[in-house]
Amino acid sequence: MKITSQEEYGLRCLVRLARTEGHSLTIPEIAAAEGMSVPYVAKVLSILRQGGLIESARGRSGGYRLAGPPSQFSLGSVLLVLGQPLFEESAYCQQHAGTETDGNCVHHGGCTLRALWQTLEQWMRHTLDQITLADLLQTDRRITDLLRARLAEAVAEPPATPLITLTTLSN
Repeated sequence: MKITSQEEYGLRCLVRLARTEGHSLTIPEIAAAEGMSVPYVAKVLSILRQGGLIESARGRSGGYRLAGPPSQFSLGSVLLVLGQPLFEESAYCQQHAGTETDGNCVHHGGCTLRALWQTLEQWMRHTLDQITLADLLQTDRRITDLLRARLAEAVAEPPATPLITLTTLSN
């Protein structure tokens, strides 16, 4: 999994806003606090506002604030606003059909790789959906413990469909 700069900096802006407990911050305040340029913060905040994660207010006491309590926003939904899904099943086969095909994957109907990425996407999405902005306000140690617990839960749940069917061989 690769995190884009837009996802990283968007999360940093959201965590910064979550720490204000409902008070507004201006673009220059966020930029200075996060070591980012004012234009880039403006771009990221525009994406977050269009995604319904933050609200803006004009005027002397204006600025940006979360559109709800930090516990309302899952990391999974935030990452979808800021970037792409981890795995897009509808486009996968066409994007990876092969350079010497007519656009149809030679493994269509029997692709174990598609099943692998789809299952990992479901587990990762399930885990990310259980982590909220409120969780990200905790200490480093607390976040590590929380992630371990959430990952253990995700791995312990059986996948919707098995990746590989195991059979026994008889002599």
